[in-house]
Amino acid sequence: MRNSTRGAVDPFIVMDVMEAARQAEAEGRHIIHMEVGQPGTPAPAGARDALAKAMQDDALGYTVALGIPALRARIARLYGDWYNVDLNPERVVVTPGSSGAFLLAFSAFFDAGDRIAMGAPGYPSYRQIMKAMSLTPVEVQTQAENRLQPVVSELEKHQFEGLMVASPANPTGTMLDHTALKDLIGLCDDRGALFLSDEIYHGIEYERKAVTALEISDDVCVINSFSKYFSMTGWRVGWMVVPESSVRQVERLAQNMFICAPHASQVAALAAMECTDELEANMAVYARNRALMMAGLPEAGFDRIAPPDGAFYVYADVSHLTDDSRAFAREILDEAGVAVTPGLDFDPDRGGGTLRFSYARSTKDIEEGLARLKAFMSARG
Repeated sequence: MRNSTRGAVDPFIVMDVMEAARQAEAEGRHIIHMEVGQPGTPAPAGARDALAKAMQDDALGYTVALGIPALRARIARLYGDWYNVDLNPERVVVTPGSSGAFLLAFSAFFDAGDRIAMGAPGYPSYRQIMKAMSLTPVEVQTQAENRLQPVVSELEKHQFEGLMVASPANPTGTMLDHTALKDLIGLCDDRGALFLSDEIYHGIEYERKAVTALEISDDVCVINSFSKYFSMTGWRVGWMVVPESSVRQVERLAQNMFICAPHASQVAALAAMECTDELEANMAVYARNRALMMAGLPEAGFDRIAPPDGAFYVYADVSHLTDDSRAFAREILDEAGVAVTPGLDFDPDRGGGTLRFSYARSTKDIEEGLARLKAFMSARG
């Protein structure tokens, strides 16, 4: 059968690691999961209860393409509650996860061959979705002194029609402050490029609140999701905020690409936004796990790390231990029973010397995983 060149994208390595871990578990081994970027908790109880009721009373058919109006309005109110931003709900588009938002944004705002800059390390699916849509990812190598976030001095050397930035970032968990974000948006404004802000880890912050691009400009595209803070990864519901002039363009694409985000997931998402106590209890676990990781990873020998400001990852430089992070991760899985993600997913050039550790699971799992990593590194010498 004939295949397109657009489909020739790289695998998402973390999914391969998950499959290897699943196989090990099927063979009877107990695996500690530090590879997967998802909460270990279910959707909030209030969300599940709301959906159970809706299933009795509602056929849960198609919604309008932009999403349930009540959900769009509640998302808009979130920006007032979290950031003191007065957001028109008509600018909110509910999507099938943040991945659906990326597809809509790349389709609505760019033409084939356009160049979109992004920092490396970065979320690998940006790069692969761009390639599949005949766009050109421009990966800019970020530096440790900038906490692996892109800066104007590095970006201005490149030509691009768009810039994708994540804060808190995956895989590092580092954040941009208001000044840094404003500088990047200003660079895009000067060039007539679109600034795309991936904010799916907002809500999961520690010492300070993340800054939304909407605090700085309305002429940006913001993408978010219910997957992380709201603990709803498998429900596949997210959102994007676009300029008012672009809403109809995005709506037409959403109608044809997806019809709508899953109705059931939208019902649950709306209710999840009222489950603050449960969500903040999850945050307390992440904060405890983060403290354990920042103490335990260096004790195990993974001491070249940048403290994460948000999200639930630690990105470690292991170039002094290996130049093949994929083989090293497999060794850790086989010998220690801990699944971790090779940095090659996030940085094809330098990722052979990095690993990502997720601490989104239970504190008990994190404690056990750190003990196993310490024993593994001790035995390895």
